Amino acid sequence: MTLFPLHIIDTTLRDGEQAPGVVFSLDEKLKIADLLDRTGVPEIEIGMPAISLQETKEIRTICTSGFGFKSLGWCRGNEHDIDLARKACCDGVHLSLPVSDQHIKLLGKSRPWVIDRLGQLAKYAHRHFEFVSMGAQDASRADLNFLKEFIAAAQDLDYARIRLADTVGLMNPFTVYEQMNDLTTHFPDTVFEFHGHNDLGMATANALAAVKGGAKAVSVTVNGLGERAGNTSLEELVMALKISMGWELPIHTEYFAELCEMVESASGRKNGMSKPITGEMVMRHESGIHTNSLLKELDSYQILNPESIGKKQPEFVFGKHSGSHALLAFFNRKGLKVTHEESKLLLQNVKKLSIERKRAITENELLHIYERMI
Repeated sequence: MTLFPLHIIDTTLRDGEQAPGVVFSLDEKLKIADLLDRTGVPEIEIGMPAISLQETKEIRTICTSGFGFKSLGWCRGNEHDIDLARKACCDGVHLSLPVSDQHIKLLGKSRPWVIDRLGQLAKYAHRHFEFVSMGAQDASRADLNFLKEFIAAAQDLDYARIRLADTVGLMNPFTVYEQMNDLTTHFPDTVFEFHGHNDLGMATANALAAVKGGAKAVSVTVNGLGERAGNTSLEELVMALKISMGWELPIHTEYFAELCEMVESASGRKNGMSKPITGEMVMRHESGIHTNSLLKELDSYQILNPESIGKKQPEFVFGKHSGSHALLAFFNRKGLKVTHEESKLLLQNVKKLSIERKRAITENELLHIYERMI
């Protein structure tokens, strides 16, 4: 594995909580922040202070709780939001301005206004914060020439990082790579961050493409939680970099299972059973062909080591597609003697019951079949 210097910014407490109907209590925010800190995430977008006075106070509580990560307040392109982030004791601020004509017009503004605001905001924000990043909102739909004008102006104003936001999840890995490669070639001294949304199911793939194209930072959320179809997933990105690309990040992945379960519970957003990395069923197996091979070599049909994300290898699932070797292994673990011939008969009854009930067989049902037959 090659240690890869990608900077991770987690925005679960900001963009994640913007998912419709999601509200984290202060206690839940502190627990999520603690787990993110133990996971080794270096920077967290704590929230948007301008939401309310209570939100500002809660952000201040998190920022003054002694965590090791850098805390950023998310601000609209105005001085009032920056003032509130200062009151919330954030380490830095992330500002956002629209760069697509569609979003600029929604504000009733113009391209010159956006460029002018870049300068005004930089001057004001740097009075109060050493670290200031700038977001190019809706960059995926921006005119490329104007986007480059925006980046050139921001670069001259000492913004620490430029966030390129695929605000509506429009892009694909090919267009992300092309855009990022083009921009990093034109602006080699600029630190680019990619912020993806999952509307077309490509947020994690797009983030990988952005990194391949030269992005030095990616913003993510736990479980991919976020507006509409969500954001780039922290756990999916890190494990994809590690397993698929051979790039190791200084992230303690053994906390992923606990972290994902915490965010799932706090958000009220149930993860799909087959959600990559941490889904309930992603390391469970039923097929006889697969289970027979897995009993010999775990990586024959499974590239994830459950211990690497803080899980234990689950038992096999028994049902219509099961094989006799898995049954023999199950009963051996229970200390019950079953011959190979008996396992075949047991298997027939397992398959029959599974088909009748249109589901997998529970452990108690399997033991009941054994008691009835053996």
